[in-house]
Amino acid sequence: MKKIFFTKLKLLNNISLPAILFFLFLISFGISKTRFLTNGNESNYKIYSISIPKKVSFAGEEINLNDQDLFERMDRELLVNTYWQSNTILMIKRANKYFPQIEKILIDEGVPTDFKYLALIESGFQNVTSPSGAKGFWQIMKTTGKEYGLEINSNVDERYNLDLSTRLACKYLKKARDKFGNWILAAAAYNRGINGIQNKITNQKQKTYENILFGEETKRYIFRIIALKNIIESPESFGFYIKKEDMYNPIKYDKIKINTPINNISDFSKKFGLTYKALKIHNPWLLENHLNNKSRKVYTISIPSE
Repeated sequence: MKKIFFTKLKLLNNISLPAILFFLFLISFGISKTRFLTNGNESNYKIYSISIPKKVSFAGEEINLNDQDLFERMDRELLVNTYWQSNTILMIKRANKYFPQIEKILIDEGVPTDFKYLALIESGFQNVTSPSGAKGFWQIMKTTGKEYGLEINSNVDERYNLDLSTRLACKYLKKARDKFGNWILAAAAYNRGINGIQNKITNQKQKTYENILFGEETKRYIFRIIALKNIIESPESFGFYIKKEDMYNPIKYDKIKINTPINNISDFSKKFGLTYKALKIHNPWLLENHLNNKSRKVYTISIPSE
């Protein structure tokens, strides 16, 4: 046995490095080709472009896509969101969970329900923090949050409170709508800022989103919203088939009002049959294991009713 081993080792030493590399290439090529073919008949695997309509709409306002620049911008967002399948499937599932709660507030505040898609593209319905420090589903900056009355400190951050942050977004959007006269520019202002949009209008002497030259992010912003809107409203038209049982479901809550401190959230959660983890997941605005509340402010705690 030992003799055979050393004989094989000697043969390998006599083979040149290029020959070994070529041999490995042939093996890897064969494996990759086999893996590709196991996905189906190669000749039937096709990726199609997407038909772009002549016009699209957002919040009841239309954008004509006759202009080549507008057509290409719409085409880009529909392609990106259609063929980034894993991300878009997650967006569809999360939309099913959070849209009902957000829609009720938008209707109550007099804001078109299409703005629920703005929150979706802002955060993907996750309580993320942007590089600039914006937080929550609506990506609200600290200064803006405090300006509109949210409590933001080391103990509480109401940018993570979906009800309160949605109402703040509505106030901002209505303010922008009153200034610019349409919802599309109001949506763009949510990304670029009211002053930023006004500067573009003044400098370029144009009053519509379609005719203003924006930077890359704001240029894509409205079309990203419209792309997700079209896909989620008609998923099968874009090749997305998601079973009802695979969706993320809305959560019903009982609202508990308190005006006293909470010394220990772990103990507090047990009163409602919840774990610390569960109470924090449904009330992410509570940042610590206690609630100070020296001012005896009335807070609303969300308790899952099921």
